[in-house]
Amino acid sequence: EEIQFYPNEHFLNRKDGQEVERITDSCFVVKGNLVKKYHIECQSSPDDSMLIRMFEYDSQIALDDSQVIQGVLRVRFPNSAVLFLRHNKNTPDEMRIEIETSDGEFFLNIPVIKMQKYTLEEIFQKQLLMLLPFYIFTYEKELKVMEADEKRLQSLQMEYQKILERLNEMCQRGILSEYVKCTILDMTGKVVESIARHYEKVKEGVKAVMGGKVLEYEAKTILKRGIREGVQQGIRQGLNEKGIQIFCNLLNRGYSVEDAQSIAEIDDELVKIALKKREEE
Repeated sequence: EEIQFYPNEHFLNRKDGQEVERITDSCFVVKGNLVKKYHIECQSSPDDSMLIRMFEYDSQIALDDSQVIQGVLRVRFPNSAVLFLRHNKNTPDEMRIEIETSDGEFFLNIPVIKMQKYTLEEIFQKQLLMLLPFYIFTYEKELKVMEADEKRLQSLQMEYQKILERLNEMCQRGILSEYVKCTILDMTGKVVESIARHYEKVKEGVKAVMGGKVLEYEAKTILKRGIREGVQQGIRQGLNEKGIQIFCNLLNRGYSVEDAQSIAEIDDELVKIALKKREEE
């Protein structure tokens, strides 16, 4: 299915009339037989403030694509979830927002993903490769013991050896590109560097297995060259698409064409493209 990423910047209206910018972690649409919008946040540890932020973000995401038809405002809330890198016994499997109205109440249920509950086999079986850099959180409470116990440290190194071997196998089978593999390894190294910063043996042990600094693989070199050759065109295209999206969102919220154009900072030609696109939708 086609995946379309949405701008992470959203503007919240405050009581005093001011607009406050909020940055979401990830907002995207999956276009298959059904079109579904998703919103995912990642946080190191659970706290109640996440519920407030999720409601703010989800409401604004829904407003961004809202429609007013014959005096009826129609909004669709995204499919939301929160990834907690740490959790405790009080962390629920689902968070809930209760909304009361004069016609009754309804609920927004937000699934909770707990990183520390995923085994290495599950991550590869479900191809949740974005979780690999955070795998060290699974062993966070054992790092002190591993620092002093050579056998436990070797066991951790074997786990990361498995990660490297599985990623190499996926590259050989064409499931994964060399560049994506290098990115995963690079991000894994950065997270380990941070989480194990007080445990030198653990940090160096994992780095020894994962290869330390990412090498300049041919695929990465080719990609870099392509980026250099097309960077200006890509930047212009990205800015244009983002500007059009902001312009359309502002129109949906009742701004005039002139005000929306000024805020989105797009030229007359892009305004024509945006209006035409909006009519087609």
